[in-house]
Amino acid sequence: MTTMTDPPGRGFRLSQLIYDTRYRSMTIQVVAMILLMLLFSWLVSNTIHNLQNLGKDFDFGFLSQPSGYDINQRLIDYNSQSTHGRAALVGIINTVLVAFLGCALATILGVIAGVLRLSNNWLVSRLMAVYVEGFRNVPLLLWIVLIFALMTESTPAPSAFRGENPDSTMLFDVFAITNRGVYIPAIHFGTPFFTNGFFNWLLVLIVLGASIFGIQRLRHWATEKQEATGARPTTWYFILGLLVIPTAILMVLMGAFWDIPSLQGFNFGGGIHLRNSLIALWLALSLYTGAFIAEIVRGGILAVSKGQTEAAYALGLRPGTTMNLVILPQAMRVIIPPLISQFLNLTKNSSLAIAVGYMDVRSTLGGITINQTGRELEGMLLLGLFYLVLSLLISGAMNIYNASVKLKER
Repeated sequence: MTTMTDPPGRGFRLSQLIYDTRYRSMTIQVVAMILLMLLFSWLVSNTIHNLQNLGKDFDFGFLSQPSGYDINQRLIDYNSQSTHGRAALVGIINTVLVAFLGCALATILGVIAGVLRLSNNWLVSRLMAVYVEGFRNVPLLLWIVLIFALMTESTPAPSAFRGENPDSTMLFDVFAITNRGVYIPAIHFGTPFFTNGFFNWLLVLIVLGASIFGIQRLRHWATEKQEATGARPTTWYFILGLLVIPTAILMVLMGAFWDIPSLQGFNFGGGIHLRNSLIALWLALSLYTGAFIAEIVRGGILAVSKGQTEAAYALGLRPGTTMNLVILPQAMRVIIPPLISQFLNLTKNSSLAIAVGYMDVRSTLGGITINQTGRELEGMLLLGLFYLVLSLLISGAMNIYNASVKLKER
């Protein structure tokens, strides 16, 4: 086997593509790529041929056809005469909503449970162990159905809130928990800037995001000032002002007001209606994924040397402060990579929403739309593309955060 450069005067030979280590790896990669492309072209050709035999073509025009079905939980305007594309968009927003809420709550539950599992209190640590082992070892689908059944069977009907001496009353006179869902107050705009409510809320989020960015810059300035002078400037009132005042001014300009739910006829009206399917799916995903995150957090904390804790205690820091300022910041670089996988799992597990009737993208685009139009190939390709893009966005955002907390070497 040739491993050294050829003597002067000898040219390149085809046998070197196989026997010469300088070229062999490239040869293998080129051959593998050619075989993969041939396999892919065969699959495409075979699919097109089978579609032609069935009298079908490959077309996404079905997205502009009327859907003909209703969606019970939606954040944007939609009716049965809207297009299948609009129905798919409603399902996408519902999926993103439950994924965002689930990741947020699962992270909170996981961090708390992971820290408490290491508590010196025997009862607390054992209770957290029961939670973790209980939820991790029971299929997620069973938890979704169980929570949905509990919310449907154990909560009162809207009729129980009627009469001078009702059997049930609203919580704090603004929240109604019924077997049809939970009704909470909503914020409406009397003088909105846009006719589409989505853009009004997008404007609020932009202003709030700008305020948070300003707060971060203010904290950075205060830290630099502290490092230069040894004294940290008082900034809490500036932070509070940046967080509240710009958003409050915008809300006043748009005439924001509370819409409190009230009993109207046989059901509640006004406010926001959170259906039992959404709440059951959200809680089940959060509790289930939170159990896995708890073990990730526990492992990350145990990965930090005990000497760090002992040094913090020697400086007079209390256990809570030590955990927040010393242990968790160092454990984050161990916690974040597996945490990304849990976020991705939660997002993809939200497709189990069909079990309780929550209309996510799997139920709309990947379910009713495919059944009505017969475009199963196009629908599944779009469904797979959506989950791929969403997963890449989550992974990319978390990798950016992971790069910001990893150990910086000098």
